[in-house]
Amino acid sequence: MKTIRQPSFILIWLKKSYANNMALTASQRLINLLKLDRKDILQVLFYAIFAGLVSLSLPLGIQAIINLIQSGRVSVSWIVLVFIVIAGVALVGILSLMQLRITENLQQKIFIRSSFEFGFRLPKIKFEALHNQYPPELANRFFDTLTIQKGASKLLIDFSSALLQIAFGIILLSLYHPFFIFFGVFLIILLYIIFKFSYNSGLSSSLKESKFKYKVVSWLQEMARNNFSFKKASNFDYALTKNDRLVSEYLIQRERHFSVIKRQFTQLIVFKIIITAGLLLIGGYLVLNQKMNIGQFVAAEIIILLVINSVEKIVIGLETLYDVLTAVEKIGQITDLEIEETTTEPADYCYTNIQLAAENLSYKFPDATDYVLEKINLTIEQSEKIYLEGNNGSGKTTLIRILSGLIKPNSGSFYINDDTYRKIDLEQYRSQISTIITGETPFEGTILENITFNNPLISQEDLKWAIESVKLGDFIKSLPKGLDTKIYPEGKQLSSSNAQKILLARSIINRPKILFYEDALDKMDNDAAQEVIDFITSNENKWTLIVSSKNDYWKQKCTRKITMSDGKIINDTKQ
Repeated sequence: MKTIRQPSFILIWLKKSYANNMALTASQRLINLLKLDRKDILQVLFYAIFAGLVSLSLPLGIQAIINLIQSGRVSVSWIVLVFIVIAGVALVGILSLMQLRITENLQQKIFIRSSFEFGFRLPKIKFEALHNQYPPELANRFFDTLTIQKGASKLLIDFSSALLQIAFGIILLSLYHPFFIFFGVFLIILLYIIFKFSYNSGLSSSLKESKFKYKVVSWLQEMARNNFSFKKASNFDYALTKNDRLVSEYLIQRERHFSVIKRQFTQLIVFKIIITAGLLLIGGYLVLNQKMNIGQFVAAEIIILLVINSVEKIVIGLETLYDVLTAVEKIGQITDLEIEETTTEPADYCYTNIQLAAENLSYKFPDATDYVLEKINLTIEQSEKIYLEGNNGSGKTTLIRILSGLIKPNSGSFYINDDTYRKIDLEQYRSQISTIITGETPFEGTILENITFNNPLISQEDLKWAIESVKLGDFIKSLPKGLDTKIYPEGKQLSSSNAQKILLARSIINRPKILFYEDALDKMDNDAAQEVIDFITSNENKWTLIVSSKNDYWKQKCTRKITMSDGKIINDTKQ
């Protein structure tokens, strides 16, 4: 099957998309999404119009055939009409197949764009925007793309064909008798009433249902992530009890949404009864009074059945519409998260030595009242080896994350090389530094991929140097596949020590100017940790080191010690 590939277009679109989404409704998000493929959508509509005209011309052919049969004239005209009707049925089928091909292309495009959207945005979401968010749960929203894929295509085909059949059917029926004009007006009013009084409640209940559905998924994900914790009988009972409660809450919301769907369907049933009874009675009356012939009556009834089926298709399709709008809104909650600015122009400068400076730098977390850091003044020269110490909550981690560009301070200034005039280019800056933060683990892939990210510029010499420097060589040699050994998510099959060594090798392989470490060696045994610390802090390595760790050996080897308390620097000494 042909795959739709548009990488260059996607990358341009990603940098422009969702720029002003904060105020958009679910329907506006859907319209913006569909605008990207307006040509495909116009083709679907064109085929729908053509198919609608052909479908509604068939009753006219049947009418003519019945009239010829009633008159007892079996001629070449009758045979020609039969073949025309059969050809019309075949043509409608071909047009439907063409629509199917276009919507399949549309589904592929939606999937590709959504995957690149998530892939582009997730690593670039601002650290502050992820406050109180669980990134893996956000990534699960990608599965809403499948709903949009299937739902949007179904809506395009079903709604376009249904609306056109209703419109053409009413026009055609009005030619038989003026009474059918009132039928058309009544039909339009009915559809408006159903949509007017059901749309908001249907969408609202669908969003609430989705919210509670994700709570169930999130809890199941927690059970899978911490499965060892729930093996104990009492803990297992707790997990199932909580799952039962979450499922019950979901079912309540699902029932509320279903009540809206049920009300819509009830209105549809009443409509079908009234319309069918009314048209049969009135149509029979018109035939008896010779205002319509039998052929016209049969043709009118066929058209009416097509119109009723089209109305039914729209009403039933409203549930799909709610699902699609909900999915778009859930994905929109991810795309609305603020991301870091992306540099479009290459930097016209480079770093040889890096000096960092902070002036009156302060920071507090979103929704917090107290500052984690307050009026920090600090200057860091190239090649300094700095050990940050302090109790938990003293601000060490936050300071490291600000200096490494992960967090933007609320107030104060952060300078690189005393450049107060140029805005910090995060991409350029990050190309010169390496960071290991608390909780970071290897990703799913080979050991080689985890260390090098398949960077072709990394030489074998640099790779060997990094591996040996962090004492990872013996472990890799013991593996049958060596560097090509597959690592499971979060490095589950690795020891904590080897997992940290892989991160350490990754951090130094590009010979960065600055290293930012949070508890980078705390899961190693003392001997191995001391060997690595000796290497990292060696005078041969000209990088700057800023480290926060419970291992006191760092303190012995670093040339500068900064003590923090309550978000302030209380001591800064050079050794």
